[in-house]
Amino acid sequence: MSSGPLLLQAVLDLVWPRTCEGCGRPVGAAPGHLCWDCRSELPVIRPPFCAQCGDPVEGAITQEYRCAFCVEHAPAFVQARSALRFRGVVPLVLHRFKYGAATHLAPDLAGWLEACVNTEYSREHFDAVVYVPLYPARERYRTYNQAALLAESLARRLRLPVAGGCLKRVRDTGTQTRLSARARAANVRGAFAVTHPGWVDGRRFLLVDDVMTTGATLAEASAALMEAGAAGVHVVTVARG
Repeated sequence: MSSGPLLLQAVLDLVWPRTCEGCGRPVGAAPGHLCWDCRSELPVIRPPFCAQCGDPVEGAITQEYRCAFCVEHAPAFVQARSALRFRGVVPLVLHRFKYGAATHLAPDLAGWLEACVNTEYSREHFDAVVYVPLYPARERYRTYNQAALLAESLARRLRLPVAGGCLKRVRDTGTQTRLSARARAANVRGAFAVTHPGWVDGRRFLLVDDVMTTGATLAEASAALMEAGAAGVHVVTVARG
């Protein structure tokens, strides 16, 4: 970062001091909205994990591994990767971002997404970034789509266009928090549609969301893109539940 932005941030900190979203203490010289202590404890996902869905596994694995779920119910996406485990300060930060209108956190979260993309997808070419859409009534109630904010911030970093309107949610699936993996898959089946199949055809997409739990929502959104002729869909999320 050049001296200009650093000086501006120092001035802003004098007027509106930043506090850490994790512990509530002053951020100090740390960038963004997490202090250095909380940053040092971020649960970064590292191998081993499933080669397709990215679900971390314990122990040592010496060859490519696919989890039982991906073997039995192969997702439509090529691969899915997440930056962090859904533990420690991560749930708190994401909850504030998603439900507490803490939209100022989008650049922080997009930074973690960018690091994940650069690490896991460095050899991949993407034509556009796309995100998991909310049902229109739910987005009006919340006033924003957290996945859209993440996708827009990440796309700027990657210098890619955002295909914001190519996916739509055609029915309200409600919250999936308390549903089993099987119930989640049934709940989102057929929930997405592609608005411009001709434009999607032959393109490769980076699909963005905040959290991946069972992967049902992301798999269904990927399936809609693939059925419309997409050449491939790779998924990236901030956290893995």
